[in-house]
Amino acid sequence: MAVVVHKFGGTSLADSECICRCARRAAAAHRAGQRVVVVVSAMGKTTDKLLELAAQVTDKPSQRELDMLLTTGEQVSIALMTMALHRDGVDAVSMTGAQIGIITDEYHTKARIRSIDTTALESELDRGRVIVVAGFQGMSGEGQITTLGRGGSDTTAVAIAAVLGVGSERGGAGGVCEIYTDVDGVFTADPRIVPNARKLDRIGAEEMLELASLGAGVLHSRAVIFGQKYDVPIHVRNSHSAEEGTMIVRETPEMEDVTVVACALAAELGRISVRGIPNSPGMQADIFERIAATGAIVDDIIQTESGDVANVSFMVNRGDLPDVKVAMEGVLKDAGGGEMAIETGLAKISAVGVGMRTHAGVAATMFRALGDAGVHIANISTSEIKISCIVREGQGEDALRVVHDAFDLSNTPESSALGMRAESR
Repeated sequence: MAVVVHKFGGTSLADSECICRCARRAAAAHRAGQRVVVVVSAMGKTTDKLLELAAQVTDKPSQRELDMLLTTGEQVSIALMTMALHRDGVDAVSMTGAQIGIITDEYHTKARIRSIDTTALESELDRGRVIVVAGFQGMSGEGQITTLGRGGSDTTAVAIAAVLGVGSERGGAGGVCEIYTDVDGVFTADPRIVPNARKLDRIGAEEMLELASLGAGVLHSRAVIFGQKYDVPIHVRNSHSAEEGTMIVRETPEMEDVTVVACALAAELGRISVRGIPNSPGMQADIFERIAATGAIVDDIIQTESGDVANVSFMVNRGDLPDVKVAMEGVLKDAGGGEMAIETGLAKISAVGVGMRTHAGVAATMFRALGDAGVHIANISTSEIKISCIVREGQGEDALRVVHDAFDLSNTPESSALGMRAESR
């Protein structure tokens, strides 16, 4: 029998009616002979409400206690989902991340999965039960409750699918990890911002990873990494519809025929710049080792040199700025000099597509579109399959719409007249 993992996000579990609808979907898969694991997020805006409660108590909550608080949201969901399955006549059991053996590192509020012990999972599946797992959470090697950060339930689902062999012979033919959300799949841009965005029937894992890391909120980047590494089929679809969504697949040669497949917007970014630090070997290692210790993700690193001193700037999520600021203050103190500046109100607009490897003119098209729209570009970064521009946050949504239209992404590649065969990139 094939193992299938269903992940239901908070909007899919907004109320009791939604929970019962999702339970019926899982029950149908179980009755069809599949071995079913259900991973759930907290209901609706529960996590935001819990954070608001914490803020009412203190403006500096302990990261450990935040994890203890936030994990209660998923525990409510697993209990209610399991009750709904029982009502539908399905033998089911709810389990927390710790109970199924998810071991993480020690970073509270942004932990990473180190291992999953499949003993409990396989034992319950062998008994014919549907297992309802609390997403977003695990336990450190020291026995502390941890959470995986925003979007962590996606990571939980794909990681469980990987260890159970979904996509391999061990996981059974037809196994899949289905990520249910409130949209119909992966779109060429966020349809809430770009009304003419088009749903993609499939997308390459590498492209999806870039989009997820660049602000496309439909799927967490770490979930894509697990899926890519362990060859887990991932199907992103709407929990309110029976229609097919978007399959995340291995890259095929014909995918390079499409220059840009989608674009994304990452908002609420901040930039830290340090000036006048010693230009000595090991200084960069010291800076980014200290930042890594905070768990913050760094992007768009730029360094300039002037004799014996250097200037370094980089981007982080706005929420990570307080911890990174403290880390950088330690760097400057130990370095015996230098200045730090922090800039907020920034966003990143990106265009992604494996076709950039073989097609020219992408950068020129993007920059011209932003320039004609009066969007100021503060910084540019590129990789083999993406181009990103830092812009003012207030211009971010307009920039996304402009870039989407510049690459004619509302039309299918066959009907698009863009062609993208310019002379230079």
